[in-house]
Amino acid sequence: MKTQPNSTLVMIGDSITDCGRFYDPRGLGNGYVRFVDDALQGKHPQLGIKIINKGVSGNTVRDLQARWQQDVLDLNPDWLSIMIGINDVWQQIDHWLPEAHWVKIDEYEQTLDELIGLVAPSLNGLILMTPYVLQLDKTDEMRAKMDRYGKIVCELAEKYDAIFVDTQIIFDKVLEKTDTRELSNDRVHMNAAGHRILANALLHAIA
Repeated sequence: MKTQPNSTLVMIGDSITDCGRFYDPRGLGNGYVRFVDDALQGKHPQLGIKIINKGVSGNTVRDLQARWQQDVLDLNPDWLSIMIGINDVWQQIDHWLPEAHWVKIDEYEQTLDELIGLVAPSLNGLILMTPYVLQLDKTDEMRAKMDRYGKIVCELAEKYDAIFVDTQIIFDKVLEKTDTRELSNDRVHMNAAGHRILANALLHAIA
């Protein structure tokens, strides 16, 4: 394992990370964060790795910026995992808010870069996971935008020498043999099978 013994791993993001954590006595939710914790506690209990879930449903990178001090810096994590961007893209497709409130790609890049820069020097390890949409057609509007935001994550991973998890490519491979509806009803929010795919990807990246 790349993670050191007795490390604290903060995992921050949107609803995919949140996944009901506020209703879970363990505070982990019922998604990929819990599956990662279950795997680490089951296979490597001697490492004593503590996971803290800081996902919040509906968040964009702008929301992360507003709570970065409290939910990341004040916790002084050894490791940090970030997966954000789905809502930044989705709000532009479904027009949740007027265009003036959208988190466009330049703001996304600048904000995420600034947030990582604030914490990177104090970390032992950083994991950056791309946003995704369960859609193989790369000409689909949401998929095309998601790919551009995912490219930003890849570039920042290179800049900060982070562990990079390309969730979109991982799901693309799964969708070559699996119908989207077997994982999600809206191409984003997934059932347990989808979350296990995410968890396995993260675990493989830090193995």
